[in-house]
Amino acid sequence: MKRFPRLEPTFWDGVVTVFVVLLALAALFGRGGGGASGSISAAVYADGEEIDRVELSSVETVEEREYSGEGYVLRVAFYPDGAQVLSADCPTQDCVRTGKVTRNGQSAVCLPARIVVRLEGGAVPDGAPDAVLG
Repeated sequence: MKRFPRLEPTFWDGVVTVFVVLLALAALFGRGGGGASGSISAAVYADGEEIDRVELSSVETVEEREYSGEGYVLRVAFYPDGAQVLSADCPTQDCVRTGKVTRNGQSAVCLPARIVVRLEGGAVPDGAPDAVLG
């Protein structure tokens, strides 16, 4: 029967362990302060130009508006906590499938219509990602 060699921790094992512990503590305590504060508005852009802005704090329940661009029509709902493209007659429907956007910097984009619904304002929490791809 073959015997296994006795394994003992080395100096480098200790260095890696200390690094992992410090990284975990930095992630735990360096998270910044909770949610966004301030007023959030939904800006609607067509061909890069702002065509409408809705202050979400002034919306009581649901406010629906229609926007058109490049021959397509989008129906957008504004809520006190976000915005959502409810329907669009474009072929891809990516803007509809985006769902409800609720945080500063999020957007719903309809490429065929060249319309963007983007949430702006409020504070971005420290450590928040610049962009999320997926």
